[in-house]
Amino acid sequence: MYLITVFGNLLIFLAVSSDSHLHTPMYFFLSNLSFVDICFISTTIPKMMWNIQMQSKVITYEGCINQIYFLLLFAGLDDFLLTVMAYDRFVAICHPLHYTVIMNSRLCGLLVLVSWMMIVSLFYCTTLGVYLNPADAHNSHSSAIASVMYTVVTPMLNPFIYSLRNKDIKEALKRFIEQ
Repeated sequence: MYLITVFGNLLIFLAVSSDSHLHTPMYFFLSNLSFVDICFISTTIPKMMWNIQMQSKVITYEGCINQIYFLLLFAGLDDFLLTVMAYDRFVAICHPLHYTVIMNSRLCGLLVLVSWMMIVSLFYCTTLGVYLNPADAHNSHSSAIASVMYTVVTPMLNPFIYSLRNKDIKEALKRFIEQ
């Protein structure tokens, strides 16, 4: 699942980067989402695979803090990028004649930058909320299932949901592979 996620998102990122036909706001946001999904899944899964292979559950305190920091950072970025993508689609549907004026490259860059900046500031509040809950309030089995769903399944499905069913992406991938 990890390799499928990384490969699928990397294909999307490379296809959008290499094909000038896809240099539009929607695909700019999709390529950013693909990059963030690669980072998101790479935050926890390699260590988890190492622990399974070594039959160990050990992580240093510093490693745990770093892993939590980056997991929350990239999860939040996913959420903000999906929000920005929804705004992009709103403008395209509700204001089609003004779309290119509204969604110019400056605004797209600004929206991605704001997504990155907002998550850094919101990260600290989220972290406090997670760690101020008592440990006995959590069911470990349901927590494990939930964490696999949002750390592995969601980033794996994003390329299929948002891009690989898209005709333009398919054509760009064909051109990219034929190079």
